[in-house]
Amino acid sequence: MILGVIGVGHLGAILVEALLDAGHPATDLRMTARGKAAGLAARHGLTLAPDTAAVVAGADVVILTVRPKDALAAVAGLPWRAGQKLISACAGVPVASLAAVLPANLPVYRIMPLTAAAQKASPTTLFPADPAVAGLLAAFGPVVQLATEAQFETATVSAAVYGWLQRLAQVTADWSVAQGLPLDAARQLAALTTVAAGRNIADSPLPMDRLLAELVTPGGITEKGLHVLDAHVVIPAWTAACDAVQAKLAGG
Repeated sequence: MILGVIGVGHLGAILVEALLDAGHPATDLRMTARGKAAGLAARHGLTLAPDTAAVVAGADVVILTVRPKDALAAVAGLPWRAGQKLISACAGVPVASLAAVLPANLPVYRIMPLTAAAQKASPTTLFPADPAVAGLLAAFGPVVQLATEAQFETATVSAAVYGWLQRLAQVTADWSVAQGLPLDAARQLAALTTVAAGRNIADSPLPMDRLLAELVTPGGITEKGLHVLDAHVVIPAWTAACDAVQAKLAGG
């Protein structure tokens, strides 16, 4: 299968590296020399296409990772043909909008991978569900297939939460360093604690509220911190941030 990539910026480059690490042949990748593509080509022996039209003409599947505002212009007027698939990682750009500038009946998929694809740890959302596409995306990490585009939009908020969780880990590490913990230890502890919380939720069959309740010993340190967070209305603020991101996605 020949893969084309349109938009090789930060995320696009990570996805290309992940595909190569998963065993996709370098000879079966197509991209132009824009963005980070030239550096990837030098490291991995990739052959760069002269333009985007050549990328599409030579590909079976095209992954689109440009800025959302540029998505429609990036795929319109290219030599698409029957049997190809377009996989868009452009947040907030609906399938219908992409389909409107493409040939009729060209399959369009939406994905939202995270930069953790570099560690094969991105929970990548996919709409519509498709086993073959999901198999390709497994190079990035676990795939979450969704039944409706509305579900996909809600799930896309998690891509923003990914950054917020990193911010919380940074705050925790900075606080720990200020209290005298070595920077390397503080960074590792903050990062691995975040991972541990996620694994505890992902791997347990228990409801999330019960998992948390089992952690909160009456009069203990977890309860103390949660009371402070509640006093500072952190949870309503977090929910409001999720609402704001969903509204932004709905607004295009």
